[in-house]
Amino acid sequence: MAEVVLWHITFSNFNEKARWALDWKRVPHVRRAPPNGGHAPLALVLSRGAQRTFPVLTIDGHSIGDSTAIIAELERRYPEPPLYPSDAEEQRHALELEEFFDENYGHEVRRLAFWHLLSDDEAAAGTVHEMMGSVAVPLAPLIRSALWSYYGISEESASRARELILAGFDRIEAERAGGDYLVGERFSVADLAAAALAGPLLMPPEFPWRARGEPPPGLVRVRSELSEHPAAQWINRTHAKHRLPAPRAAVTAPA
Repeated sequence: MAEVVLWHITFSNFNEKARWALDWKRVPHVRRAPPNGGHAPLALVLSRGAQRTFPVLTIDGHSIGDSTAIIAELERRYPEPPLYPSDAEEQRHALELEEFFDENYGHEVRRLAFWHLLSDDEAAAGTVHEMMGSVAVPLAPLIRSALWSYYGISEESASRARELILAGFDRIEAERAGGDYLVGERFSVADLAAAALAGPLLMPPEFPWRARGEPPPGLVRVRSELSEHPAAQWINRTHAKHRLPAPRAAVTAPA
């Protein structure tokens, strides 16, 4: 049996896409979560310079970066249960939706979440403690500046992110048209992407990470606002029905 290792960031929505796919396909694997903030150099090493972000999936010594590429490789190696529809046109549409949610929605979830998690000194200190430990707390203002610069975060971009997330929710409602699934009559990569990428904002019970402290009031408020949208209710139902627990996965830190 192939040795499968997922290098991941515990609270990340794009990493959750890969975790969900592994769990859906019941692939036994090990999860390794290095100290947050130290993943970029490791990702570059694992992917031989091709990828500077997690997730990275290693199978028999071969590393694959990017959640979409990881799901494609899992579908090739472990075709059952499928995430790609068997019908060619439905498969094309499911992959189109996966890309849409990645590019027009997933990044915005991260941007809006980080805006509220780092919006003031108290929130930033708590977030840095959660991400990097107590030793990094004195550096919270510098870390906030670096993250805001890297991800293009500002009050204006956070407001725009909220609009784009709501547009993504509207797309979900248009695609499912009152049904349970976005494409065809069964769960697919389109449903997985739409639901997984919203996880850190909506925090359904099945999302496999919880912060140790209380979330900032702004994040609580925006979560409450988004939860009123019918698509958010569909996302929560999709988690409850299809977010399977990990099969014999171990979450560890690398040596």
